[in-house]
Amino acid sequence: MGEKGVKFDKWGYQVKTFSDKCISAINDFYDQVLNYGRKRSIILEAPVHDGSCVLANTLAAYFSSSTHPSEALSFIQSAKSHYDESTDYEKAIFDAVSCLISEDRDDDDALQLHFKVLRENEEEAYIHGMLSFPLLELGRMEDAERAARKALEINEHDVWAQHCLCHVLQYECRFPEAVQFMEECSPSWSSCSSFMYTHNWWHVALCYLEGHSPVVKVLDVYDHCIMKELDKDDATRPEVYLNALGLLLRLHIRGEISLFEDRLKNLAELLTDKALWYLEWQLDLLMLWALTSRNKLSDAQELLEGLKLRVSKMNDKKQKLMQRGVSLAEAVYEYGRGNDEHALQLLGLDFNACDYKVIGASDEQLDVFNEVWYSLLLNTGQATKVIEVIERRFESRDGVPFLWRLLEKGYLMMGREEAVRAADKANHLESAYFR
Repeated sequence: MGEKGVKFDKWGYQVKTFSDKCISAINDFYDQVLNYGRKRSIILEAPVHDGSCVLANTLAAYFSSSTHPSEALSFIQSAKSHYDESTDYEKAIFDAVSCLISEDRDDDDALQLHFKVLRENEEEAYIHGMLSFPLLELGRMEDAERAARKALEINEHDVWAQHCLCHVLQYECRFPEAVQFMEECSPSWSSCSSFMYTHNWWHVALCYLEGHSPVVKVLDVYDHCIMKELDKDDATRPEVYLNALGLLLRLHIRGEISLFEDRLKNLAELLTDKALWYLEWQLDLLMLWALTSRNKLSDAQELLEGLKLRVSKMNDKKQKLMQRGVSLAEAVYEYGRGNDEHALQLLGLDFNACDYKVIGASDEQLDVFNEVWYSLLLNTGQATKVIEVIERRFESRDGVPFLWRLLEKGYLMMGREEAVRAADKANHLESAYFR
């Protein structure tokens, strides 16, 4: 205990509260967030023990913001009413979180506010795991792998670092190595949140898929390691659906959806629940595809119009930023309906999914929209463009059999002899990864 009414959290920061139970709930929440645990709701206990604690209310608002906006607003208002008597640390957290969860948030402002609360700790695995992710998103794969492995040296059960290392192995087309590593790590995921648990298995399934493993292996992951999560009482449905849909769309693009048709139909029925809508852009886009592809056009149209309406109510800066998300949503809607010409017109001939990070997705998650674009180009006779784009992509990543198959199709459409070479390369890769 420091001065009267001030306690210290597990990091040594001052928090204005008289309640040991309040501090305990805050510390438990830190652990749950950093470990992607499924008991993040522990933070809701903190303001129960001390309703005047600014940090307790602020973190409760952050936790509630994505699923219960009205509750989040109530927590923020409670925090704001005691802001003046809080510590500098609490003020910094309040300012950052308030900006982050605001409907008109400015991401640049939110980032700058977070830098004010950043504290380095070289001996914490979390620091290196969190560093690894932006490095890999910047394409610095060697540095990202080094940071992830450093985190795992400190704590081999750091789930985020495991996930980051899988990203690197997957990008470098080391698919069997990635699968073996993740399957060995998987026992440590039992306490993870629905998102982290199913997302790690999504990576495993993608490695099987990209490495041309039998599709029944992907089916097994989908059934038993993604959708099975919904059997748990504390499962978070949107987090599960996000990873399920991301996998199903890739299967559809590859012409492997036949084994999953009933699963997609059942999932599309669940997606008509409007409580799932507008929680995050990436999920909304994937739901648009599922709803349109299963001919639930009225639901899809309502979802799309709702996205446009929400953007129209944003400030000018945010509207301009989110316009990419709107155009991608429109294209996905048309793609799901089978209107390939219109979908391609919306995306254009210079599309690159990495330019659409505004929807809140990693490069790996966004790449499915590149694959949609490749398919649209082929379906509309743009073989020259497909060849140009994929050949350029092979300069950095040429170990995915599916891309060689697309290149083969492009060459065949143009009557070019290189189709034989592309087919041979695809055959070699398909037989090399999972024997």
